[in-house]
Amino acid sequence: MPDHQPNAYVLGHSDRELERLRRQAQLIDPITRQFLIEAGIAPGMRVLDIGSGAGDVAFIAADLVGPTGKVVGVDRSAVAVARARSRADSRSLGNVTFVESELSAMAFDQPFDAAIGRYVLCFQPDLVSLLRVIASQVRSGGVIVFHEPDRQQMRSYPPTPTYDQACRWLSETYRRTGVDTSVGIKLYSKFLAAGLAAPTLRMHAIIGGANALDEVHLDADQATVLAADIVRLGIATPSELGIETLVERITEEMVANQSVIVGRAEIGAWVRV
Repeated sequence: MPDHQPNAYVLGHSDRELERLRRQAQLIDPITRQFLIEAGIAPGMRVLDIGSGAGDVAFIAADLVGPTGKVVGVDRSAVAVARARSRADSRSLGNVTFVESELSAMAFDQPFDAAIGRYVLCFQPDLVSLLRVIASQVRSGGVIVFHEPDRQQMRSYPPTPTYDQACRWLSETYRRTGVDTSVGIKLYSKFLAAGLAAPTLRMHAIIGGANALDEVHLDADQATVLAADIVRLGIATPSELGIETLVERITEEMVANQSVIVGRAEIGAWVRV
């Protein structure tokens, strides 16, 4: 059984987590953008961004739909919504708005041309029901697009033991707090279970050596945010985790072993409704 409320966002919405999301977005925004373009997000569309957080995906969509389009981001966290609104204001984006709402209780006056989301379904205890709610917000012929992870793909070669261990610690922490870290590979069956057609699928991954430290930060930053949970759950001790030197230790091993690390699989799935 999960050791945390299954529908809660285990990473929280602290300043440290919002900064982690900003750094993460720098690496994976190009992947999300490609998924959205392939799925058909285009100028003039009205788009609903599910679980919008600090607004990164909404801002990608806003660029794609242009000034004649509209993006509405919805998130359950007032802190995240406030941060997203502030960022939109600083960018003078007039085609993006953000609203606070439980995802299961979303209600809008008119349907959207598309619903999108990134790293949202993995946190849902009943993602099939949520997909049905999302589909009800999209017009006939519109599109649903999700970008979700699969951590089963993570590895290093030649082995970087500290990176591999940190990946295991994080995967176990997520598992025990109710997060489905392999949801990406399940999107096909989950879409079908929700009564949707078979989705188109794509997979990308971040891969790099010691000359690409942002890849190391993708997981090390999560370990920093989740350090208290990792220790509380007995998954690793503070000394084993060594959070202050985690990035340095991984990097030293990568240099010594001339290793590359493979990040989580980034899986995109989209379908017309």
